[in-house]
Amino acid sequence: MRRVYGVDFSGARDAGQRIWIARGAIVDGTLRIEACYRAADLPGGEAAREPALAALRRLITAEPNAAVGLDFPFGLPAALVPEGGWESFARGFARRYPDADTFRRACVAAAGGRELRRLTDIEAATPFSPYNLRIYRQTYTGIRDLLAPLVAAGVACVVPMQPALPGRAWLLEVCPASTLKRDGRYAPYKGRGEARRAGRARILEALELAERVAIPAEVRRAALDDAGGDALDSLLAAVAAFRAITDPAFPGPRDGRYVREGRVYV
Repeated sequence: MRRVYGVDFSGARDAGQRIWIARGAIVDGTLRIEACYRAADLPGGEAAREPALAALRRLITAEPNAAVGLDFPFGLPAALVPEGGWESFARGFARRYPDADTFRRACVAAAGGRELRRLTDIEAATPFSPYNLRIYRQTYTGIRDLLAPLVAAGVACVVPMQPALPGRAWLLEVCPASTLKRDGRYAPYKGRGEARRAGRARILEALELAERVAIPAEVRRAALDDAGGDALDSLLAAVAAFRAITDPAFPGPRDGRYVREGRVYV
């Protein structure tokens, strides 16, 4: 039995309150969602960013048979990656960019003021460049505080940049918005009010009808009640990871720009 996690990520100071995690398992070809909770609710987790991310790293380390869909950019456009490969890029990331604002300024300067996009951003129709003003902190924190330490510890594989080895968690970049766009289900669902709640309900119903996904009542309530849509995004992240690893072509080509820039699995 392979376990699947979907993580709606955040690089905010109170990331433990903003990061939502959906946990499930593949049973007889179906993704059975088991729980959905905030990172602050993990053992040792707190609302503050550092303890929340430490708890998330421990969770992934303890799940060597898991596939984890994470909602943040794993890399940068090839023109902004001077190293020969993604792993050396990730290992030197914190040294090159001591903080998130330095990271964004360096990217903007190297790109001549433009917001470059990766090949996968274009193909998956992601909303933003990895260093866009709205998500650069998420990109920075995800690479520096999650991917790089897990790779350095040898407890996870970041696919497709690294081979999906047995005995290590597989980390996949996902984008809930891109997943909804691919399926023609993208419509407003984040926010308060009955109309947005109804939007979340329609997405949940579509997931269960169109996918091999089973969602228990308590998880459904959590996804409906979270007006920000983060709980639902964690479910979409889990579904995207499930789709990816059950695709016979997974993890896809390990050459060209995907290996250097990353790939969004939708």
